[in-house]
Amino acid sequence: MSARHNPYDAENFHASAIAEGRHRSIVGGRWDETGRIQMEILRDAGLRPDHHLLDIGAGALRLGCKAVPYLDPGHYWATDASRALLLAGHAQELEDPSRLPETQLIEDQSFDFPGVPDTITHAIAFAVFPHLPMAYLRRALTNLRRFPALERVMFTVFLAPDAGHAARPFRQPDGVVTHDLRAPYHVLPEDVTHMAQVTGWAVQRDDRMLPRGQVLFTATPA
Repeated sequence: MSARHNPYDAENFHASAIAEGRHRSIVGGRWDETGRIQMEILRDAGLRPDHHLLDIGAGALRLGCKAVPYLDPGHYWATDASRALLLAGHAQELEDPSRLPETQLIEDQSFDFPGVPDTITHAIAFAVFPHLPMAYLRRALTNLRRFPALERVMFTVFLAPDAGHAARPFRQPDGVVTHDLRAPYHVLPEDVTHMAQVTGWAVQRDDRMLPRGQVLFTATPA
């Protein structure tokens, strides 16, 4: 069995896509729609221009191209497994790249958040954990506890309704088929609650319909 978690792990995947001008399409499509939804989620959560945002799995800055103009200069930080993809977004998607120093675009494949400052108040991981085994969610939530000013973390997952459905492919409301042992992954609602509790968070589920049937959770320090 291959150890590869998802197609993004393939050798030269990001480099080839960037060279072909596909930096938007490889982060899941629905570029403008999804970016708008992410900004709506953040503003509903109380994000103000003076807050500090961490965009986890930011890709080619689908959210960043909207969040950077909204936030005060330098208040947006982004992590992704591919810094090349972050830099492609910085070069091609920002109206005013000077509002975001390239040093705030951080390669991070293991959710260690290296170099991210303690000033972060809000974090979002949109369409990140559906591509990864559940242990990555636990690791991210654990490591996010080190940010003293962090008020809330928003993240999306695919859900299966019960253990019986979780053990086989499950069709989401938007038509995507998810799995328990390969991407795109689904988890149980109880899995999310447990992960939050053991890592020091309380979670609340949001019932809004998101692209591809993902479900939004908001975690606040327990």
